[in-house]
Amino acid sequence: MSRPQNLCILGATGSIGRSTLDVAVRHPQRFRIFALSANERMDELAELCQRHQPRYAVVAQTAQAEALGRRLSPGVTEILVGPQGLERIAAHAETDCVMAAIVGAAGLVPTLAAARAGKKLLLANKEALVMAGPIFMEAVRAHHATLLPIDSEHNAVFQCLPDTFSGKLDGHGVRRVLLTASGGPFREATLEQLQHVTPDEACAHPNWVMGRKISVDSATMMNKALEIIEAHWLFGAAPEQIEVVVHPQSVVHSMVEYADGSVIAQLGNPDMRTPIAHALAYPGRIEAGVGALDLFRIGRLDFAAPDFARFPALRLGYRALKEGGTSPATLNAANEIAVAAFLERRLPFLAITAVIEAVMDELRPRPLANLDDVLGADAAARRQAALQVEAMAD
Repeated sequence: MSRPQNLCILGATGSIGRSTLDVAVRHPQRFRIFALSANERMDELAELCQRHQPRYAVVAQTAQAEALGRRLSPGVTEILVGPQGLERIAAHAETDCVMAAIVGAAGLVPTLAAARAGKKLLLANKEALVMAGPIFMEAVRAHHATLLPIDSEHNAVFQCLPDTFSGKLDGHGVRRVLLTASGGPFREATLEQLQHVTPDEACAHPNWVMGRKISVDSATMMNKALEIIEAHWLFGAAPEQIEVVVHPQSVVHSMVEYADGSVIAQLGNPDMRTPIAHALAYPGRIEAGVGALDLFRIGRLDFAAPDFARFPALRLGYRALKEGGTSPATLNAANEIAVAAFLERRLPFLAITAVIEAVMDELRPRPLANLDDVLGADAAARRQAALQVEAMAD
C-alpha cells in the first residue's frame, strides 16, 4: 500500500487502544489514525483527537458528543454517537484496518460490521468470537476479511502455525494447541484465602497491565476459559486439542505441538505491543517499542497443570464449548454481570463462577442461526445473572 493505512481503533482509551496508538505513531509513514472511539473517558479521547486529528470520533451519548465538540477545532473531526457510529467507522469505505478493542459484548456488533465489510481486522475483543463464533467466522470467510488475533496467546499460536495454515488444524500435522496462563495473582492462593479477595487485589496482575474487568477475568481464569472457545473458532481446534498450561513468568505466550513431537513456542516480554505490532504489519515485522527479551535475567521457565478445583471457570469454558449454540454467549454474559457486581463489592470473589454456573444450568443451550439469537441469549443470561447476584448478595 503506497499511502498510510487508515486505522480505526474501537476502544481507543483502553489499554489495547493506547498500546495500538503507541505502536502506530512510531510508523507515521505506514499508519494514519482515521477513527477513534471511547465510551466514558472523554478527557482522554479529547486529548487523543487533539493529538492525532482523526476524521471521526465516536462516543456513547449525545451529551458527550456536544461536550467533545466544544473542545475540538471545528471542521477537523466529525463526532458520531452510539452503536450506529461504531458500525459506520468500522465499515467505512476508507477504513483499511480495524483494531477491535472494545471490552465485552458491546464490541460484537461493530466488530462483526468490520468483518462484513471485508476489513483487515485485529481482534482483541474475544467476546465477538465467544458469543457468535459460527456467525462471525462465516462473515470473515464470506467477505474475505483478514482476521488477525491480538490476544497474546492466540497471536502466539498464529505465529507458531505454518504459513500454509488454512483455518483447520487437520491436515497441518498439528496435534495440540497449548495456551499458556500466568495463573493471575492467586495462582497459589488457597480456597480459604480466595473467600476474602478484594477488587483491588484481583486487579493487581503480577505481569500484565490490563483493565479492571480483564484483570478480574485473569484472576478467576475466566479469560482462559474464553480463550479456549476463541481458539476453537480461530484455529478449528476440537476441545480435546486445546490445553491450558500455567506458566507464571508470562514469557512463553503459547505453543503448538506437532505430530512428529516438535513443540514450537513464541516467546517475548509480557507487553501487548508485540502482538499488536505483529498484526499491524502482517505479514511483515515492525519495531514495537518493546525491549529485548533477557533470558539470562529470567533464568528459568516454569510450567504446571491448572487447578480446576481452584479455578472452576476453566471447566465452565470447556463445558460451554462442548455444549455449543448459545452456551458460550450465556457464559460470557453471566460473567460480565458477575464481575461487575464483584467490582462494585456486591458479590464475593468465589461467587463469580457460582453465578455463571447457575445461569448456565438455568438456561439450556439453543442453536444459533443469526445475530438475533446471539443478542437474545445475551440478554436472557444478563437478566438471569442479575437475579442470581441479587440472591447471593442477600
